[in-house]
Amino acid sequence: MGARNRFGLLLILSSCASLTISAQVKGPLTELGHVQTEPDGRFFVNGTPVFPIGFTQGPPTGAVAADGLNAMQELRKEGFAFQQWQCPKGAWGPAKEAELDTLVKEADAEGMHVAVWIEELTNLDPSDTAHLAELKRVVAKYRNSPALFLWKGVDEPQWGRVPVDRLRAFDDTVHALDPNHPVWVTQAPRGTAADLEPYSKYFDVGAIDIYPVSYPPGMHSGNGNLGLSAVGDYTLLIRKAMDYQKPAMMTLQICFSGVIKPGRTLRFPTFPEERYMSYQAIIDGAHGLLYFGGNLKPCLNDSDAGYGWNWTFYHNVLRPVLDELRPGSPVYPALVAPKSTLTIHSDGGDGLEYTVREAGDYIYLLAAKREGDTVQVNFSGLPDGISTGEVLYEAPRHVAVANGKFTDWFGPNEVHVYRFRKP
Repeated sequence: MGARNRFGLLLILSSCASLTISAQVKGPLTELGHVQTEPDGRFFVNGTPVFPIGFTQGPPTGAVAADGLNAMQELRKEGFAFQQWQCPKGAWGPAKEAELDTLVKEADAEGMHVAVWIEELTNLDPSDTAHLAELKRVVAKYRNSPALFLWKGVDEPQWGRVPVDRLRAFDDTVHALDPNHPVWVTQAPRGTAADLEPYSKYFDVGAIDIYPVSYPPGMHSGNGNLGLSAVGDYTLLIRKAMDYQKPAMMTLQICFSGVIKPGRTLRFPTFPEERYMSYQAIIDGAHGLLYFGGNLKPCLNDSDAGYGWNWTFYHNVLRPVLDELRPGSPVYPALVAPKSTLTIHSDGGDGLEYTVREAGDYIYLLAAKREGDTVQVNFSGLPDGISTGEVLYEAPRHVAVANGKFTDWFGPNEVHVYRFRKP
């Protein structure tokens, strides 16, 4: 038996039912493809699982990277890449529409994707016929663009005390006119799962932005956790608020207002910090990552100011992290694989988080430790016949396995990625 979901697509009523929305993997984008999101949160494009990497905001339209390449070509190396385009309240008009037209055209040519956010067309009263008519026109205009990936709804609605029903008109209008692209909403790092849950019925992809690297530490977090591990807390929070039935993406830090306001000290994440935050989000259930603040002018050095984007941070910190996560990397098969049914146990306590994935001939164990002491952790539960495992990105390091067990050390905010060949 089946039923039609809000996108008008027939779903099989089972635990692995999927929702079909449109996007595209490779450029130039000559035709619309299909993305499926399963209850475990994974994205599929044309039947192939992908791990989206987003930039909010990306480099300016027509920009080049520091190495002289087209900026979109450079970021497109990260795989299924997209950038958020935003139009602040009161700015939408012919000039901004022309800007969006140019961006979409370039993204189509370069194999990039675009998430569109026009602020004044999101928080709508159903009686606001003028803005609803404009939203309908905009959706109808761009819905068939191969570069379009997401429509972004109200930003941080719970923190902004936006009534839940104010998300309905945008959500209903977009889906009535464009059954092929999902609505994405980002919440602030505030509130409880119960606070966020009512909003979840009016979007398809949920995110939380959290930027814990600052002086003093953790001032962006609202849950009392001032460490990097607040990222994991909020990943688990948005997943719970969505009843674990929709894809979660986490918005992580390049730079943000809290380190550039008067009286604040500018600070960027280091490579180990960015790596930990990215992997912790993945381990706790994020199936896409966005990186915020690459375009903020106060965060740009003299060289980057000329390019309009923080290529220094990208090349020194972010790209080395994304090198590990992009298609073709040793761990990528695990990023797009379902959670394994294999049960692995550890004595690492609450501070150790890990997920087990299986892909092809390998079992992957992605593990990270929260703040605290350096500890030696014992793992057990691997299948018989495995005698060794690679520690990816730490070559030539391996772990010895005996009777399904192995031991390794974890420092605070340390990540290890293990790969074991199946017997």
